[in-house]
Amino acid sequence: MLRVSIVLLVSCFLLVPAHAEETPKLKALLILGGCCHDYKTQKDILKKGLEERANVEVTIAHDPDTTTKHKNPVYENPDWAKGFDVIIHDECSADVKDLAVIETILKPHKEGVPAVHLHCSMHSYRSAGFPKNTPWFEFTGLATTGHGPQLPIEINFVDKEHAITKTLQNWTTGNEELYNNTTGKLYDTAAPLARGKQVVKSKDGKENPVETIVAWVNTYNEKTRVFGTTIGHNNATVQDPRYLDMVTRGMLWSCDKLNDKYLKPAR
Repeated sequence: MLRVSIVLLVSCFLLVPAHAEETPKLKALLILGGCCHDYKTQKDILKKGLEERANVEVTIAHDPDTTTKHKNPVYENPDWAKGFDVIIHDECSADVKDLAVIETILKPHKEGVPAVHLHCSMHSYRSAGFPKNTPWFEFTGLATTGHGPQLPIEINFVDKEHAITKTLQNWTTGNEELYNNTTGKLYDTAAPLARGKQVVKSKDGKENPVETIVAWVNTYNEKTRVFGTTIGHNNATVQDPRYLDMVTRGMLWSCDKLNDKYLKPAR
């Protein structure tokens, strides 16, 4: 009888730490919708890809409106970011310019909620000050107003020691949009991670290389971590494992959770 009791006690002792050390999932809000992209498909690609790679639960806020003028309904709630550890901005809302609306979006980030910016998020909320400077650009860390043709982009990581990039390899996308950088550099609060290069042919057949920053990190309002990438127009890119790896690592870094508890083993 004594032996059985000891065995039971040992079993219980071994079970308790495993339960106690269970890591809660991060809560991420993925905001999509607006013009020019297949958000209906990409929302599911991103959710699946991020949840496969990280200990995260992704909630989707998809606006089916396909114009640049419609505000995502998620922002109707003043506490829209409450309960989330990180916000992934993937909307395309260039003509939502009301500063009161923009301030509602920025408020939780000013207070410290981390952010990820994907592709057309950088071309959103073009309020007063555009194209040189807007409150949104201060948040993203990069000013951009347009893009070139859809052609492959050579992605080269320029900071290979950063926590986000140190396991990533350079690669070339399929046809993608290379966003410009109107100021020629990032904001002083930001630092580059990768540059992208396209070779664009002029009408006379001459090849013209075009190169800009395509991935970076920013510190917003002196405390909020932000990861951004202008890559991600087409579904083929969004579902590319290399793209999803980069976005996953950027998301976890923004939360200061880029570690083995939150990053799942490579498949």
